[in-house]
Amino acid sequence: MEGIEKITEKIAQDAQAEINKLVAETDEKVKAIQASAERQAQQEASEIVEKGRAAASERLDRLSSASQMERRKLELAAKQEVLGEAFDLALEKLCALPEKEYIALLTKLALAASSSGKEQLIFSPKDRNTVGKQVVMAANDTLVKERAPGLPEEITKSKVGTLMDKLIHNTTAIVTGAGLTLSEQTRDIKGGFIMVDGDVEINCAFETLVRLQREQMEKKVADALFQ
Repeated sequence: MEGIEKITEKIAQDAQAEINKLVAETDEKVKAIQASAERQAQQEASEIVEKGRAAASERLDRLSSASQMERRKLELAAKQEVLGEAFDLALEKLCALPEKEYIALLTKLALAASSSGKEQLIFSPKDRNTVGKQVVMAANDTLVKERAPGLPEEITKSKVGTLMDKLIHNTTAIVTGAGLTLSEQTRDIKGGFIMVDGDVEINCAFETLVRLQREQMEKKVADALFQ
C-alpha cells in the first residue's frame, strides 16, 4: 500500500506541477494580451486624440477665416457708409450755397455744357422760380460777350456808350443765335439742371454730378479717410 501511496503522491505532485506551469504560462499570456491590448488602446486613443486635434484645428482655421471675412465685410460696409455720408454732405453743401454763389456755379456749368448756345435749361420747381431766369440771363450774357467785340472802357462809361454796348450785344445775340432759354418744364432733382437740345439731354443735376465724381474719386477719398 505504501508503494501505491507514493505513486499516487508522485502523480499528484506531477499534476500540480503541470497545473502550476499551465497557470504560470496562462498568467504570462494574459499579461502579454493585456499589455498588447493596453498598447493598442493607447495607440488608438492617441490616434483619436490626434484626429480630434486635427479636426479641431481645421475647424478653428475655418472659423477664423470666416471671422476675418465677416470682419472685412463689416469694415467695408462701414467704410462705404462713411463715404456715402461724405458725398451726401457734399451734395447738401452744393444745394445750400448762398444764392449768388449758386447762380455763379450754375452759370459756369451751363456754359461748360452748352455747345450750340440754343439749349433749354430745365430746373427743379424751386430753382426755376428762384434762380432759373438769372442763370439763363447770366449765361447768355457771357455767350454774347464771347462772340461780340466790346467797346473801349472809356466809351462804355457814358450813358450813350452803355446803350451802344448793350445794342451791340443784343444785335450779336440775334445774329449769332446765342440764346439759352428757360424751359417751362421742371424735374424732380435736388439742384443743378438738365440741358435739353432737341432729343439730346445733358444731365447736370447735382446728384448725378456728385455720383460721377464719387466713381472717379472714391479711392482717393477712401485713402484720405482711412489712411
